[in-house]
Amino acid sequence: MDAALIALLVIAVLVIVVIAKSVTIVPQAQAKVVERLGRYSRTLSPGLSLLVPFIDRVRATIDLREQVISFPPQPVITADNLQVGIDTVVYFQVTDPRLAVYGIANYITGMEQLTTTTLRNVVGGLNLEGALTGRDGINSQLRSVLDGTTGPWGLRVARVEIKAIDPPLSIQDSMEKQMRADRDKRAIILTAEGQRQAAITSAEGEKAAAILSAEGQKQSAILEAEAERQSRILRAEGERAALYLQAQGQAKSIETVFQAIHDGKPDQGLLAYQYLQTLPKIAQGDANKMWIVPSEFSKALEGLAGLGGAEGGKSWMDVDPAQAAGNGGSSGGGLDTSSWFESQLPAAADQPEARIELSSITDSAPAIPTPPPLSEVTQDVRDSGPAADPVVREQFGTEDGQQQ
Repeated sequence: MDAALIALLVIAVLVIVVIAKSVTIVPQAQAKVVERLGRYSRTLSPGLSLLVPFIDRVRATIDLREQVISFPPQPVITADNLQVGIDTVVYFQVTDPRLAVYGIANYITGMEQLTTTTLRNVVGGLNLEGALTGRDGINSQLRSVLDGTTGPWGLRVARVEIKAIDPPLSIQDSMEKQMRADRDKRAIILTAEGQRQAAITSAEGEKAAAILSAEGQKQSAILEAEAERQSRILRAEGERAALYLQAQGQAKSIETVFQAIHDGKPDQGLLAYQYLQTLPKIAQGDANKMWIVPSEFSKALEGLAGLGGAEGGKSWMDVDPAQAAGNGGSSGGGLDTSSWFESQLPAAADQPEARIELSSITDSAPAIPTPPPLSEVTQDVRDSGPAADPVVREQFGTEDGQQQ
């Protein structure tokens, strides 16, 4: 009984071992290389697979996902004999598990050594400046070499990246000094350029200010000249009007005096009296050192004595009342002064000078009214003056306004 139970247990264990050896499960994104009696048999894909117990065995399980390997810094000498440490990162994927197992003993180690040697070859042809600034070129060359070399190993290199390039500390210090000097140089250049631009801008501003000032002075001079011209025109117009009014006044005065003399009918005695009144005016003035009495002075005294009633003559103060009444009024019934202050000039608002504006400086100058010709003014004076009186014409023998 005990032997049967033991045999049954042994058989059960054997069955379990056979079943365990016959069934295998492959996870997703993995592959298993199976050998039969020491030779490659097949590659198991993900899922449940059956094996021949004690004949088939799984040689290796390969991860089919993309893998990342970071290698430690590798010392590399550049073309200018500087030793730098370079860290690299390789992204690869197993495409053929059979080649990955049988093509190389350890593809990780092989890839590391291949990356180091290729990196030294690529960087050895560059100087430090080229190595620091040409990372993209180094990455592309490394990927091209690694991908072509690892193809027989069943690997595909996706990309290669350089993590860091560490030059020596002395070189780093020199590079920092060079960078600082370069930045100081750029700062000095930018400062000088700014000062240059500021000087140019200031000069342009001064130039524009000088031009505007000159333009302002020019406009001011033009305005002053135009104002002076207009003021001179207005003064000339005023003087012309004043002279014209003065001529009219003198004409009226001459007309009135002549009419008064004509109405008064003066005689020799009155003329002698007027002559005596004029003699003191001749002697006036500080420059008159000598006064010569004319020969007509005695005749004037004789006429004055006759006016005073000497030698039985009639005094000039004895005036006949009837005659005085007859001479009291002029032939015209009194002195008419209604037209003394009449002016033939146009009104001030109608004169062109009153409409001049400063905005029309650059326009043509306003037309100056043309004064009447001298012949017309003379004719107006003759027509309105004493020469128009028929009595004066008869007394002085004037015909057609022309004195003989």
